[in-house]
Order: sequence, then structure tokens, then C-alpha cells
Amino acid sequence: MIQPNFWDNNDKATKVSKQVDKIKGKLGLLSDLKEAIDELEVYQELIEEKSNDSLTKELKNKVKEVNKKLDNLDLKTKLNGKHDKNNAILSIHPGAGGTESQDWAQMLLRMYDRWAQNQNYSVKTIDFQIGDEAGIKRATILIEGEYAYGYLKGESGVHRLVRISPFDSSGRRHTSFASVDIMPEIEEDIEVDIDEQDLKIETYRASGAGGQHVNKTDSAVRITHQPTGLVVQCQNERSQHKNKRMAMKILMTRLMELKKEAQAEKIDELRDEHKEIAWGSQIRSYVFHPYNMIKDHRTDLEEGNIQKVMDGYIDQFIEEYLKYNNSNDLS
Repeated sequence: MIQPNFWDNNDKATKVSKQVDKIKGKLGLLSDLKEAIDELEVYQELIEEKSNDSLTKELKNKVKEVNKKLDNLDLKTKLNGKHDKNNAILSIHPGAGGTESQDWAQMLLRMYDRWAQNQNYSVKTIDFQIGDEAGIKRATILIEGEYAYGYLKGESGVHRLVRISPFDSSGRRHTSFASVDIMPEIEEDIEVDIDEQDLKIETYRASGAGGQHVNKTDSAVRITHQPTGLVVQCQNERSQHKNKRMAMKILMTRLMELKKEAQAEKIDELRDEHKEIAWGSQIRSYVFHPYNMIKDHRTDLEEGNIQKVMDGYIDQFIEEYLKYNNSNDLS
């Protein structure tokens, strides 16, 4: 990086610079851990020389901090997938049920937005369509931050809500579903062959109130990959060209994921394999009535503080899934 011609190729130099920053981050974690352990040794020596309740209490607190650092480092070792370090593209779609499911989809969008804020990640809206009466019909956001995809990849799937409906005048209990789809933002070139004749490209004006989640524009782009039926939309940028470029990036990423899932099968044979956004396919249930409980059906982790979870504190579910997934990979 100190070479005079390092920045002659800006794209290559930027990639190298990002890789260097990631390596520095890892070294920083190790350095912090070593310093913390050295500090523990100092406290231990002081206590051995002269027993002191205050020092003993301080040592116990320091041990807790070191254990937390170790847990964090252990978690990072589980984020070793090819794209785990990348930004995350998160899409939410309500299932059957109209207003109920659309409202639930918006609740999930808020939960992930809060989670991203808690991690000091930035959130950018790619696509957003408000519901007819409440909630959203769909939303796609880009969560920018190191390991965003690695942390969130286990959130893909159907999320089920059970509650007393605020839209039902009779106060009956309703079950709603929404699907969450997580993809990595791929920075490098994606090798997916796309025939331009297979694409239906439409432009439209972004509509609907999206608050912080929409950047109104007259240059929204919708791309349909006709062989698979995949549809991607982008309305965040004011430039039609930028919206098209982002939409193409998402489309290529989704096609790449389909190719990986197919394991050499043709992409157009996969369309019928998508799970229905309904009963039996959920990864997590959020029960607000008749009791308060959120349960992940893969790890069996349960949490009774539903408000905390809906405010974005989902780290325990993320961490437990990473441990579960890692143990399954090793078995």
C-alpha cells in the first residue's frame, strides 16, 4: 500500500485496502484479548501478595470481561463462510392473510432495523411498498457492516406470529406469517450467465409512505428474470442507472444462490421448490397470546421477553443458531 503506484488501479486498491482493514480488525481482537489476560495475571499476583476484597471483586469482573471477549472471538471463528464478512441484503414478504401479515412484516422490518442500529451498522432501503391498510407488502434493505451477512444468514425462513389482532373488532386470536430472505452483497464480479432476452425491465415511480425506509424517486426499476420468475426491484437511488445496477446485482446474487442450491440442476427447475409462507415451514414462532414466548424451532431456544426481542435484541438467537449450524457441519 505504500508503493507509489498502489492507487493506479482504484478498484483493485480498494479491495486490497478493505482486506487489510479486516486483517487489522482480527489482529486487534487478539491484541485486546492478550492485554486483558495480562491484566488478569497482574491482579492475581497482587491478590497473592496481599489478600484484598476489593481486588478480588475487581478480578472477578475482569474475568467476566475476558470470557465475553473469548465468546466474541469464538463466535467470529464460526463466521468462516465465503461471504460471511459481507454486507447483508434483507428482504421481507408477508404471507397469506392480508393486513395481518403485512403488519407482521413491518414489525419484523423494525426489529431488524433496530438490531442493525444496535450493531452500529447502517441501513439503506432498496425497495419498499406500503400495505393497503397497514404494514408493508414488501421491503428490501441493505445492512452495511462487517459480518452483517454472517450474523443474519440464519434468519432466512418463515417467521410465525400468534396474537390478539389489533385489526379484529371481536378481539380474536390470529396467526400470521412472513418470510425473511437474507443474501450477501457480493462485491466481486458474479459469474452468472444472463441472457438479456430473458429479462423484462420496467421503470416506475416509487409510491407509498415509507418514512425512513424510502427515498422517493421517479427512477425505480423492476427486473423480472422470466425463466425463473425471480423479480427484483430497486427504488432507493434517484438515478435510474444506479437503481438498475443495484437490481442487477441482487438478481445475479439470487441466481447464484439458486445455482448453489440446485447442485448442477437447471435453475428453472427450482421455482416449484420454494416453501409456502405458511404453517409447518416456520423457523421461529412469536407468541404474544395466550402467553409470551418466542421459540426458535431449530435450536429450541426460548425467550419470554418479547418486547426486548422486537426491539432488536436478537443476538441470543443469532449466536445459538451459529453454534447449532457449526455443530451440524462438524457432525
